[in-house]
Amino acid sequence: MATATPFAFKTLPSPVGRLTLVAGDEGLAAVLWQDDRPGRVRLGTLAHQPDHPVLREAERQLLAYFAGDLTVFTVPLSFTGTAFQRQVWQALLTIPYGAVRSYTDIARQIGKPAAVRAVGAANGRNPLSIIAPCHRVVGLNGALTGFAGGLEAKDYLLTLERRRGTGAVPP
Repeated sequence: MATATPFAFKTLPSPVGRLTLVAGDEGLAAVLWQDDRPGRVRLGTLAHQPDHPVLREAERQLLAYFAGDLTVFTVPLSFTGTAFQRQVWQALLTIPYGAVRSYTDIARQIGKPAAVRAVGAANGRNPLSIIAPCHRVVGLNGALTGFAGGLEAKDYLLTLERRRGTGAVPP
């Protein structure tokens, strides 16, 4: 019986805390938060491989994003989840840099307007935080709501995107 190939990982210090980047054979599989809830993203065995080409590219793009020099990620992605979750996560990829959408907007976009709570649950399990921009999803009234990285990180990311090009740096 063959064992599953381990996922490669490396850590990246960032303005929102230490991130753990995880890649599989198909592409980037996860961006995990320093204090991520255990089991939020289900992965197999992890092997420290900081020179993995997908991880190096993800690091380069994230650093450019935090510097305000990158607005669209192009690193190959490998989502693992249910068909519904993958549908929600693909919808996240369509939210433009600096824009926000509500859970209701996402539910309508995927053709399931009554699935607002399920969209919220799928959003909460998004394995590719920042890159599949779940931080751009807010409550219907525009309020910041749950985020795996914490509301302070969510606010930081949204502020970073709003201030891009103004020369201002988020507090």
